[in-house]
Amino acid sequence: MSETYVECLVKRKANPVKIFLRALTIMLAVAFIFLGFLFAPALLVGLLMAVVAYFVYMNAELEYEYLYLDKEITIDKVMAKMKRKRVAQYDMNRMEIFAPMNSHHLDGYKNRNGKTIDYSSGEAKQPEARYVMYYDSGERIVLEPNMEMVKAIKNIAPRKVFTE
Repeated sequence: MSETYVECLVKRKANPVKIFLRALTIMLAVAFIFLGFLFAPALLVGLLMAVVAYFVYMNAELEYEYLYLDKEITIDKVMAKMKRKRVAQYDMNRMEIFAPMNSHHLDGYKNRNGKTIDYSSGEAKQPEARYVMYYDSGERIVLEPNMEMVKAIKNIAPRKVFTE
């Protein structure tokens, strides 16, 4: 059995709100910890803010790793380059169409009411690098694969994959 293995790492565009929250929670944690040396209850608030700052920091810097192996795409979320979490797994046999985001091949799918899941960088580039995959469960999945991954997917489903 011939197995194809391709992986791709995509950095998510930083959200300004999350960057602001990260800075705010760190500053509040430091301030309350220093105030805690004078007033004991402020130390508890400072420790609580430090825990909140940790979780905000982990979710502020996201990367998605796509792994294509033998007709299956696995998507992992990498948080702050420290923690990895499996987010989704898609079988390419259940894929309906895979095409660039602005492709005319997706016109027949525009009126579908399904859940949209975005695993891309979140920014439009010229030329458009994001692809849309409609899955048979009604999901619309936005990915940003490299051309090697697109070719690997096209090799197993040439009638479902479009590159223009």
